Amino acid sequence: MSDEEPDDEDEVEDQKDDAEEKGGDEVEGEEEKEAPEEEEEEHQVSNPLTEDHMKEGLSMLCKTGNGLAHAFVKLEAKEKELTDINLIQSFIHLRYVDLSENLLKDLSPLSGLTHLLWLKVDGNRLTSASLDELIYLQHASFASNHIKDSNGIGHPRLVSLNLKSNEIEAITGLDPEKLSNLQTIELRGNGLKSTAGFCLPKLKTLYLAQNAITVIEGLEYLGQLTTLHLRDNQIETLDGFSASLKSLQYLNLRGNAIVQLQEVSKLLVLPMLRALVLLDNPCAEEGDYRVEVLVMLPRLERLDKDFFEEDERTDAEELRQRRREEELELEREKEREKELELEETDDLAQEEDVPE
Repeated sequence: MSDEEPDDEDEVEDQKDDAEEKGGDEVEGEEEKEAPEEEEEEHQVSNPLTEDHMKEGLSMLCKTGNGLAHAFVKLEAKEKELTDINLIQSFIHLRYVDLSENLLKDLSPLSGLTHLLWLKVDGNRLTSASLDELIYLQHASFASNHIKDSNGIGHPRLVSLNLKSNEIEAITGLDPEKLSNLQTIELRGNGLKSTAGFCLPKLKTLYLAQNAITVIEGLEYLGQLTTLHLRDNQIETLDGFSASLKSLQYLNLRGNAIVQLQEVSKLLVLPMLRALVLLDNPCAEEGDYRVEVLVMLPRLERLDKDFFEEDERTDAEELRQRRREEELELEREKEREKELELEETDDLAQEEDVPE
């Protein structure tokens, strides 16, 4: 993977966030339609997965485990208004399953698909992502459901997990021993209040944008994390970062509530930080904003998607040197004041010792 790949991926994610912001008014305008949908849910008609659905959605004929037979290993059954998938238990060789945009509340029939590698159940009516352990599952997406927590996810080969646009307010139950291969977590658009709950040794990318995060904490266990998205939260201070985030290269803090630009100096503890996004924070309106950030973070290469120019680096170095000299002069001045105080104290002591 080239050095530029994480940056390109981050720009794509930012474009997705922008698109979602533009569509926000349309979502608000549809709030009045939610009541009929709830009423409809109360009188939900059963619509189970059928043989016809299977015939239409099955594909990718492959050899089975013993190599002596063949079976279809991919199923796509999107937008079928399904409420029941019990039939899927008979198709034990499935490896790729997409059941997005249905009306599912129960995924327990999937527990028997022991060869499952890839699962997508976005846009259903799930309140939990809990499943029995699927030892080969590598990619799982539960976006746009009504999931309340992150419990019950313990698939040992899981590499990426998508829980975007659910109702999770705190991260719990992510066992580092069971999820030792998890590299990417997508949690945009939930109700998280803090960054606590992640103790995952191989996690590299963490998307926490569009939550209600005010506190940065619990990140000290993410030694391999390279990308952290915290856009559109309610962060005011940058306490909580530490040198243990030794691999973090990209940090997106756009659209938060950081007023004091001096908060940026707390990011100096991140040894590999090369790209920082601070757009749409009050501190980004300060004069000489880019140079001031570079003064505090001399290793930084990009700010708000733009690389630093050579003249900005020169200005920052000169400003840094001037302030260093001013600090040294201030320290020398304090030392001189201390010496004068000591001399005055000695003179008073000598006067008191002189006999009348």
